[in-house]
Amino acid sequence: MATHWTIGCDAIGPRRLATFWCAALGYVREPGSDEPDCASIIDPDGVVAAIGWLRVPEFEAARNRVHLDVRVTRNAPDEPTVRGGAALGHVVMLDLEGNEFCVA
Repeated sequence: MATHWTIGCDAIGPRRLATFWCAALGYVREPGSDEPDCASIIDPDGVVAAIGWLRVPEFEAARNRVHLDVRVTRNAPDEPTVRGGAALGHVVMLDLEGNEFCVA
């Protein structure tokens, strides 16, 4: 049996974050979910979890406890990425609302 699930997030601007993450992940907007107070994006192949945002009235005051890690390479899980003789780690970045995410 297949299980489908969504990563749920709070946001000041749900639609704006959905646009940002569509571009970053290659996702598309979920049909019927583009409302002023919420937005949801899906993997166009239907393989990876959906991501949704619900409008909240305030910015996050502390470091976010859940974040996305974006992998830009396709190495085996236990194999480090090597370029120019050096193994690469990850870079912590911020989305449009200051939420941390990692790029590795």
